[in-house]
Amino acid sequence: MKKTASAVWKGDLKSGIGSISTETGVLKDAPYGFKARFEGGPGTNPEELIGAAHAGCFSMAFSMILGGAGLTADEIRTTAEVTLDKVGEGFEITAVHLILAAKIPGATQQQFDELSKAAKEGCPVSKVLKGANITLSATLES
Repeated sequence: MKKTASAVWKGDLKSGIGSISTETGVLKDAPYGFKARFEGGPGTNPEELIGAAHAGCFSMAFSMILGGAGLTADEIRTTAEVTLDKVGEGFEITAVHLILAAKIPGATQQQFDELSKAAKEGCPVSKVLKGANITLSATLES
């Protein structure tokens, strides 16, 4: 399976503007730029998109792992906080903190802890980001 996304950039780093599109059309010419990335301006940025990808991937992986344990979640909510730090002369994604809240009928706290950790380690986006410190805070809701 291959999925594609594309980006177009016009101008210099600080005043230029780009657009991001995905093969599915979910993103079509979505704006991104320096202000969105570093100054809280409008548009998206690569770290936000990586966070969305990681949260989505983790949630799906967790659902699959739960199914393998005979459990089905009523709801899985995941937030990914992506940290971009200046390292040397450039920038690196140094950490991702996953924040999970889930309602899973019949799950024990021990099962929840073990299975959510397995999802964190096993999701493909976690594997791509293996150079970053990936942490998880998980809450089992009743």
